[in-house]
Amino acid sequence: MTSSQPAPSNSKRPSANFAPSIWHDTFQKYADSESLEVNEIMKQEVQMHKEKVKMNLLSNDNNILQRLSLIDSIQRLSISYHFENEIDRILVHIHNDFINKDLAIEECDLHFTALFFRLLRQKGYNISSDVFNKFKNKKGEFDEIIVAQDVERMWSLYEAAQLRVHGEDILEEAHKFTYNKLKSITNQLSPSLANQVNQSLQQPLDKAIPRMKARSYMSFYEENPSCDKVDLLSLAKLDFNMVQKLYKKEIGSNTKWWRELDFATKVPYARDRVVEGFFWPFATNSEPKYSTARQMITKLAICISLVDDTFDVYGTVEELELFTKAIQRWDIRCIESLPDCFKVIFNAIMECWMEIEVFMNDVGGDSNLVLQHVKQAFSNIVQAYMVEAKWCHEDYIPTYDEYMINGILTSGSPWFTTVFIALGEFASKEMFDWISNIPFILKASSFAGRLTNDLSSHKFEQQRKHVASAVESCMKQYNFSEEEAYEFIKKDINDSWKDMNEEYLKLTEEIPRPILDCIVNLARICEFIYANFEDKYTNCELLNDDIMALLLDPIVV
Repeated sequence: MTSSQPAPSNSKRPSANFAPSIWHDTFQKYADSESLEVNEIMKQEVQMHKEKVKMNLLSNDNNILQRLSLIDSIQRLSISYHFENEIDRILVHIHNDFINKDLAIEECDLHFTALFFRLLRQKGYNISSDVFNKFKNKKGEFDEIIVAQDVERMWSLYEAAQLRVHGEDILEEAHKFTYNKLKSITNQLSPSLANQVNQSLQQPLDKAIPRMKARSYMSFYEENPSCDKVDLLSLAKLDFNMVQKLYKKEIGSNTKWWRELDFATKVPYARDRVVEGFFWPFATNSEPKYSTARQMITKLAICISLVDDTFDVYGTVEELELFTKAIQRWDIRCIESLPDCFKVIFNAIMECWMEIEVFMNDVGGDSNLVLQHVKQAFSNIVQAYMVEAKWCHEDYIPTYDEYMINGILTSGSPWFTTVFIALGEFASKEMFDWISNIPFILKASSFAGRLTNDLSSHKFEQQRKHVASAVESCMKQYNFSEEEAYEFIKKDINDSWKDMNEEYLKLTEEIPRPILDCIVNLARICEFIYANFEDKYTNCELLNDDIMALLLDPIVV
């Protein structure tokens, strides 16, 4: 399209009829609110409880099971970031005892064995799944008497089985056995236990963002007779409220930015999802120290969402080609002839680059290196959207394999991880080179996220002119029915999780764990956002209860 060619009038453009935001200005009042400042008394209380929990964690009076159980509770309550060094030391010690045969795991019961296996594998220790062989009977099946006689044992084994890798048949059997057993008895459990088990059946611990489950676990933990209400539970509640204040300010700041740039008026066809968009940066790392990074990543995530909607429901192929060229060159002159909405989005992205440059200069980072890689990652995802736009324009259905090669980029995982590296503590040429080559763990996370998204959103998207999703591509390549394609894709998602588990174990010695966690967390947040074949990002009312519990309502201490 040249400057002499008029753009189509808005009345002729398609529309996805996205619902408006349900939050309006709910969070904007928190942008500069002094009421969210944490007072000194609260800080002192937190510090006091932290010291007591730390003493309990390191106490020689605790046996190994008590220590593992305490670590498990700390992680489920989402306060493990306060005790990372202590937890690492304890698990190193337990692992060394296991390797040196001082720890006779074969004498331990199923709950202990499963907890031991899960906590150490989560930290990157490649504990063999053979530790579960002793719980099988002479027929080679899991022993009903041993495994199914109480819920705690089954639940522990079920959660341990989520960390399986390819070829671990025993954990495949354990997963199937415990899932079916737990599902069949949930109506016989107390309401609190049934709620926790049902949550795990829907989204097990290894596929969940801990802080998103922390609040419901607090209620469950409080009913436990061995619960440490004085220090551990008090710390968890205080920490939850403190960090919630921080999240409110972050979203408030991003809401204020959205309002000031007037996206709702200037880009009216796009989704207004500032609050919902926060979930991806929140998922990559929810610790307080990443607050500034989360705010900047949220802005860029919103820009990506605006670009995505521009490609999906607004721009012509000619306009989108010019916009893609502008992004590749970072030159607004390429889009002088286009409607103002393109320029509004482009300028917002350019402002984000300036903000990143200032941030890197403030923290003493290499702004040139960071911006080079962040800009390239952003350009890559826009080029991938352009590929889809051409497919859509030509009514072309790619093969499943072809679709997934492009889907690695459109998943957003490579871009998100690059920005996390850039704005975290890991911005080095080595880390950027590693992530730029799309390592296998990132490819697996991208696959899981892309496919989970497609299963939930493809029916809504196919109601209008839209690029084929993984479902249609799978049906084409393999001559499948829609139902067969669903089953095939679900297996690919499960295999991607095994790939991530396997790669995590291989990489913990060479890649900083927060980067690996970021990559896996991007698949985890997709598990949450797109659960039950629903798109909670687009259909924002589905996230209402979660946002109220996580971001708005404090816990009574």
